[in-house]
Amino acid sequence: MALITRVSQLFRADVNAVLDRMEEPEILLKQAVRDMEEALTKDDHRVKVIELELKQIALRQSELVARLDQVTEELDLCFDTGNEALARTLLKRKLESERYLNYLARKQQEFQEAGETLKKRIHENRSRLESMRQKAELLAGSDSDEDERNSWNEPDFMRQFAVNDDDIELAFLREKQRRTQS
Repeated sequence: MALITRVSQLFRADVNAVLDRMEEPEILLKQAVRDMEEALTKDDHRVKVIELELKQIALRQSELVARLDQVTEELDLCFDTGNEALARTLLKRKLESERYLNYLARKQQEFQEAGETLKKRIHENRSRLESMRQKAELLAGSDSDEDERNSWNEPDFMRQFAVNDDDIELAFLREKQRRTQS
């Protein structure tokens, strides 16, 4: 009986150790990064689908405009020859084509708005992903500072000195103000 109790305690201890290991922030952060990358890939695919839909709509619109021009010419001919029955049939086609053209314009607007919204979301998520990647690198780096010293490379080192456009603009304004005061 004591042996079974001891084995069950060891088993529970091992299971708890595995669970503790699974809940480490580094592992959770890496999984979150993978999830975000997957979501970004899906969003990129959706943007491509929307762009394809917009191209197809533009093609249909150009075909309809050409068809409307042709129907207008045929209507002129019908009215010149006095064929009112054929003119009514052509007017029906013209009205249907115009309504379809209006529908395509609405769809085009909807796809453009959806695409812009999706692109904004992708941009925001990319910046979040980059932030999470940096956090993951920091966590990985805190565990292995010695490895980081051995694997130092110049591009990573120089990245910390990068200057963005806002920094340049502020420096420019300060310099301009300093020179006008002199």
